[in-house]
Amino acid sequence: MEERLFSYPPEGAADIVREEQAAVFNPPELEMSLAMNRISLAFLFLHRKQNNYQRRKIITASMSTAGQVIRCKAAVAWESGKPLSMEQVEVAPPQKNEVRIKILFTSLCHTDVYFWDVKGQNPLFPRILGHEAGGIVESVGEGVTDLKQGDHVLPIFTGECKECAHCLSEESNLCNLLRINTDRGEMIHDGKSRFSINGKPIYHFLGTSTFSEYTVVHVGQVAKINPKAPLDKVCVLSCGMSTGFGATVNVAKPKKGQSVAIFGLGAVGLAAAEGARVSGASRIIGVDLNPNRFELAKKFGVTEFVNPKDHNKPVQEVIAEMTGGGVDRSVECTGSVQAMMAAFECVHDGWGVAVLVGVPSKDDAFKTHPVNLLNERTLKGTFFGNYKPRTDIPAVVEKYMNKELELDKFITHTVPFSEINKAFELMVAGEGLRCVIRMGE
Repeated sequence: MEERLFSYPPEGAADIVREEQAAVFNPPELEMSLAMNRISLAFLFLHRKQNNYQRRKIITASMSTAGQVIRCKAAVAWESGKPLSMEQVEVAPPQKNEVRIKILFTSLCHTDVYFWDVKGQNPLFPRILGHEAGGIVESVGEGVTDLKQGDHVLPIFTGECKECAHCLSEESNLCNLLRINTDRGEMIHDGKSRFSINGKPIYHFLGTSTFSEYTVVHVGQVAKINPKAPLDKVCVLSCGMSTGFGATVNVAKPKKGQSVAIFGLGAVGLAAAEGARVSGASRIIGVDLNPNRFELAKKFGVTEFVNPKDHNKPVQEVIAEMTGGGVDRSVECTGSVQAMMAAFECVHDGWGVAVLVGVPSKDDAFKTHPVNLLNERTLKGTFFGNYKPRTDIPAVVEKYMNKELELDKFITHTVPFSEINKAFELMVAGEGLRCVIRMGE
């Protein structure tokens, strides 16, 4: 049976019709009410029709490309720190337990810039970067049963095989098979790349490589989401937003009315602040060395600000004085060992919980007096906000759909795929939070 992609009346139409009927009891406003409701109904139907048309178009194209090599555009990093080059690449069909995805939107994360610039990492070029994205399944490989052509998905930089001890545990999201591996440039099935240019392999990145119009991803790194969710918004949930938000709601778990300190007010830190806001925190204290970030942070619920450079004492002491002994929860999102130590030592004894999110340099270490632990402060770490990609991320998307989570304010810039290097320039300059890249433009 052919899948039904169009429906009429569209969802929401019944509510608008009921509003029109109710307007009859308010004659002076009847004409305006009817006009506005009909306009709303027209826009609702048009939006639904456009989404379904795009999905049907991709499914139709997939029928002719499944099992075939696809030639498409990709932004290739040929060497460290040099602008990405727009190339035509060949994308091989998905193999066992793999999915080929048409990427519609992708966003730039600091991790992409970090590995593009090879700061303290093993260089691996040529490579297709990118790991925050949204797209539609073009085809699936052998053994894939829970995804099909046309499904709306988010590729994720880490995975969930659903079989290892970590995946079977309710407490962990550190999959043994698909845990993040920044040095791996091939698919785990056969150790080969699915990307090539004139027969020369191009390396993958984090198993996602979303700076390509088509990519191949292990099925365990693909979250199937609500097809009604706007991919140009929810694509940012593939990494940074979920990492920060989950660190607060899943790990720190502030109770309503408690105080929370957020160290680092970049995109991840502001996502952590959003988590505190959603949790009902009464005070959200932002800590950052850049005062220019303070005004923007107010949109994410931050109520007070501390710049460590403005004080002649450790910032943990400043916060303890502000809060009468320390905050109830803290979330560190910088990767600085000084910030990690301060985040731990600024929480209240007896019940305070500090959560570390930022990734430190390889040889970093920090120390604190054991009494801080004996006085019943808790120190935790987290990875990807403790979310299991396939199991949990669809529910986070639903939070956005239900207006329980705001994402639009994280997206400060958009550029066409042809101008992807502009996104890098913006991030290197420290401008904005997330730049969404429109593929196919």
